Amino acid sequence: MSENGSDGEITGWLARWGEGDVAALDRVLPQVYDDLRRLAAHALRGHRDHDTLQPTALVHDVFVRLLGADAVDLRSRRHLFTTAAKLMRQVLIDRARAARRDKRGGGEWQRVDFIEAMALPIEADTHLPSLDAALTALAALDLRMAQVVELRVFAGLEVAEVARLLEIDERTVYRDWAMARAWLRDRLQS
Repeated sequence: MSENGSDGEITGWLARWGEGDVAALDRVLPQVYDDLRRLAAHALRGHRDHDTLQPTALVHDVFVRLLGADAVDLRSRRHLFTTAAKLMRQVLIDRARAARRDKRGGGEWQRVDFIEAMALPIEADTHLPSLDAALTALAALDLRMAQVVELRVFAGLEVAEVARLLEIDERTVYRDWAMARAWLRDRLQS
């Protein structure tokens, strides 16, 4: 993650935005936009069926969802990026579901590319809503482990970046990553 603006400065602007200061978003966005675009580009990598969705549009979708929320309560740069990764995942899942509906053409989404990009030990025929449900269940059991998966898979962060963002040791990220992969493999096979 780049170091545009200090974490304290960004946290202050996020707090103001959460309190209703619309101008605070204008101060935060330029400081985090490049990093969010990089996360979005990674989330979209390998999705030929999403050629119409560019990283900029994905970032904008995330902000539309944030702005549409009842209350924006982003407490830090870390919280902003973990929330953005989760929202990017949800946007892609929603688009995959919509693509499968008959009224939208009902075409199959290229799950093989998605699964290969994730480097998770799951079968090519894995149903994306099942994967989403598995990640939601993992979050209920161990939120940090689910955050590690989201940041590694959907945001494309390296272990060191995840450790820095979640403020944990790299060994913990490796351990959580290994455990989460095993848990997801078991959950998706059953």
